[in-house]
This record gives sequence, structure tokens and C-alpha cells, in this order.
Amino acid sequence: MIDTTPFFTDDTIVFGLLMSAIALIFYTESRPTGFWHKFYKIVPGLFMAYMIPALFTTLGWIAPDWKTLTPTGELTEHSSNLYYVASRYLLPAALVLMTLSIDLKAVVNLGWKALIMFFTGTLGIVIGGPIAILLISLVSPETVGGIGPDAVWRGLSTLAGSWIGGGANQTAMLEIYGYNQKLYGGMVFVDIVVANIWMALLLIGIGKSDRINKWLRADTTAIETLKDKVSTFTESVKRTPSLTDIMIMIGIAFGTVSFAHLGSSYLAPFFSEYVATFESETTKNIFTFLGSSFFWMISIATIIAVGLSFTKAKNYEGAGASKFGSVFIYILVASIGMKMDLTMIFDNTGLIAIGVVWMTIHAVLLIAVAKLIRAPYFFLAVGSQANVGGAASAPIVAAAFHPSLASVGVILAVFGYAIGTIAAIACTILMELAAATA
Repeated sequence: MIDTTPFFTDDTIVFGLLMSAIALIFYTESRPTGFWHKFYKIVPGLFMAYMIPALFTTLGWIAPDWKTLTPTGELTEHSSNLYYVASRYLLPAALVLMTLSIDLKAVVNLGWKALIMFFTGTLGIVIGGPIAILLISLVSPETVGGIGPDAVWRGLSTLAGSWIGGGANQTAMLEIYGYNQKLYGGMVFVDIVVANIWMALLLIGIGKSDRINKWLRADTTAIETLKDKVSTFTESVKRTPSLTDIMIMIGIAFGTVSFAHLGSSYLAPFFSEYVATFESETTKNIFTFLGSSFFWMISIATIIAVGLSFTKAKNYEGAGASKFGSVFIYILVASIGMKMDLTMIFDNTGLIAIGVVWMTIHAVLLIAVAKLIRAPYFFLAVGSQANVGGAASAPIVAAAFHPSLASVGVILAVFGYAIGTIAAIACTILMELAAATA
């Protein structure tokens, strides 16, 4: 039994540490000359907002969860609430503030390439799992072995659910295939490590998106048109925000979050009970996501925000609505970063290797299709993250390109919820066959 208590356990102190780190990033990023000016031309500030908290966790200063050894020799589990608060309150508030000025017609005009890249990402996960099993089995057959509830392919089914849909789909796969829950923590561990490393790479790519788009020979006209429309509108209504403006924006944002939570508290249990009445277990598990309160909370907040974009509320973009939303996004990124302990990469190299190969196949397929159809890096990054990260992180990646694009990430992530379980089942069938062959 090991005591894993970090140096700082009080969320108030940890939050202050994270905010100080973000402030330092913005200060150094604003330097017009010198080392930092050159550094941020290579590494995006958003990536640093993710990586510095990860370093804090790796050094043992902070932790998302930990265990304390009592004088009697018992282990007591503890956890930080920062990610929960950021994802359940600040994320939907950010989506509202960033969506107020959305030009829905321009979003629709982004066209079919966005959907193609999303479904390519899904296909990459579906075929990546079985291929990873076959490849790793050539080097380490015991890594992909196991029988009955301990079979590795059963555990990997939960990764497929998570990387196509989200937490609800992941849980559904755990129930469908009956993986040994004592071993489930290892799969969650792989999910955290591989998915977060991939998100970090996507964030780095954003800083080089112009060069990547040039290599892809991508047509970025629709994206630039959307960004220009929002920028032009912002300039037309720009003003110095008064205290009244700020309070109204906060009221709109968190009032919407409140209503979204209220709505999800009724809709999630209702659909959970309704889905439970389905006779077919397969059908039941496909629609498990409808019982997720997080799904309904994000969906309701986004729908309300889109509705508000057709009212005078959109004029609050001129008072900095999307900038306030960006503040919340950076806090969310930092709270995600603190979940990543870099030393975890070496704790279970076999399963990590499967995850890395799996994600590499997903990435290679995305790059190949993007090159083929000349899709911008934006579609590649957001299409991938809408699968792998879901509604919690797809808007982060989308907003890193431009705040007005955050809602695109949410819309694609909702597709992920809808097809997550059925696509994960297809992936698992292939992984079972691959494991049997290996």
C-alpha cells in the first residue's frame, strides 16, 4: 500500500497554481522579441496550458486523485473537483459565450469535408484496434492474450467506446463484453495516456496549421470566410465592456448552464428508463448515451446558444463574449492537463504500445484522406478529437483555431455519441477475430 498524496491537496491552492501558470504563459507569449517570441512560434500557448499542469502532476505537486495512508494502515481515496467543475460548469458556459456570434449558415457552408473527416476518424478507430492487436501479437503475444472476462480484447472494447463516443459509450462496452472490472483500471489508464498525448500533438499542429494546410493543398476558403464574417461582425459591434455588459454576459452564460443542468436532470433519467425497456440488449446499449446527463447538458446549452445567436444577444460579442469563453476554455485545458502523469507512460508498456499503434493508424488514415480530399487541418484535428476526446475536448481544439469554431467541435462530438456504441461493437468483433488469429 502506497500513500500517493501530492504536495498540494487543497483545490483552492491548486486552482491558484494553475491560473498563475496560465497567466505566465500569456505574459511570455505576449513578448514581441527574444526567446519567448521564437518559442511560441513553434509551441502554441494552449499546448503549454495543457503541459505545465501535466508537469506539476508528474512532479507530485498536484494530482487529480490520490490515496492517503491512515495511521491504522488503511488507504483513503481522495480526488480533486477542478476537472468536474471545469467540464460541467465552465465548458458549457464557454460554449454559450463563443456561440453567441455564430453564423449558422456559414457553419453549414463548411460542407461535406467536415463530416468526411469525422467519419474517417471513426473508421480509423474501428480498424485500428484489430490491426494493433495483430501487430503487437507479432512481438508480444501475451500482451494481447487472456481468456474469458480477462481477455484483453474485451478490455480494449471499452477504449473503442471511449474513442468513438465518450464515457457513456465506454461504460456500455464494459457491460456488453463483461471485462474483468478489477483490470478495467488498466484500460482507463491507457485511455488517459494515449488520448492526452494525441491531443497534445494536435495542439502542437495548430501552431503549424498554415504549413500543414499548404502540404495538404487544402482549400480553407469556407473556414476563412466564417472567421472573417465573425471578425467583421465583432469589429462592427466592438465596445469597451461596462460592468453591466459583463454581468449580463455572465448571467446569459451561467443562466443557460443552469437550465441545461435542469433539463439534463429530467431527460437523462427519462431516457435511461425508456432505453431500459428495449428487449434487444444490442439496441439497448447502442442508445445508452441518451441516459448521459453530460450529453444532454452540452446539447441543451449548445441549442440555446444557437437560438440566442439569432437575437440581439449576439451583440455581446462586441463586449468580448468569446474572450470570456476563452478564459473558461484555458481553465478546462489546465484541468485536463493535471490528469496526465507523464511517468504513467512507463507503467504498462504493453497496453500503451497497443494504444499508440491504434492511435497511429487513426492518425495515418486521417492524414491520407485529408491529403486525398484536400481537407484543412482544422477538419482533421476536430474530426479526430470529436471521436477521441468527445464533447469535453473537441471544442477546445476547434476554438484554438478561432473562438467562433468551438460549436463545430460540439456538433461533431454529438455525432460521436450517437454512433459510438454501434461502431465500437463493430471494432470489438474485429478485435476478437484478430485476437483469435494471434
